[in-house]
Amino acid sequence: MLKNLIAAFFSWYIKTIIHKDFAAFSYNKITMDESRSVLLLSNHFSWWDGFLMFQLNKLFFKKNFHVMVSDDNYRKVSFLKHLGAFPVKKNSRSLIKSLEHAGKLLDDTTNLVLIFPQGKLYSNHVNDIEFQKGLMNIVNSSRGKFQYIFSASFVDYFDKRKPSVSCYLQSWDSAELTDFDLIRAAYNKHYEASRRQQGRIMI
Repeated sequence: MLKNLIAAFFSWYIKTIIHKDFAAFSYNKITMDESRSVLLLSNHFSWWDGFLMFQLNKLFFKKNFHVMVSDDNYRKVSFLKHLGAFPVKKNSRSLIKSLEHAGKLLDDTTNLVLIFPQGKLYSNHVNDIEFQKGLMNIVNSSRGKFQYIFSASFVDYFDKRKPSVSCYLQSWDSAELTDFDLIRAAYNKHYEASRRQQGRIMI
């Protein structure tokens, strides 16, 4: 009961700070298979990313939210565990277990697992999204019944005092779900198309 109250409070808090600090938070609606879990792959450029994807899940995907975070952040920000976060400690024996845990979460159709394949923060203006190999540990630890959703987010101020966030979504399906280079290429194709679309926005 207490856990649910804490989760509800921080869910409200995230919604509130996004509304307070951003002029707008927009996303495109896509067709998805409600009967499958979601592996959400997103670019990672700011402190906000996990919170933005949490809110996006609340508004659109409506799945049980899970996100892999660094062990340091998991320890420093105590409420993350109430919002579906689980820790991963790089260069440790527990790394593989954390990746396998993420894969097992995908076997439950009610779950969404958010992964930042870059593994660390990069500028919002990079031309290409790098992928860490750990992604394949997650994919191979699952039964492969999930669906890939690509998210590419960009922030611009335009004519406002506060920035706006645009989140571009794409559902991606392939006969070969476990080919690392294919997944990376497909995501980067979506990322580049999204970046170009963002660049065409006129105010």
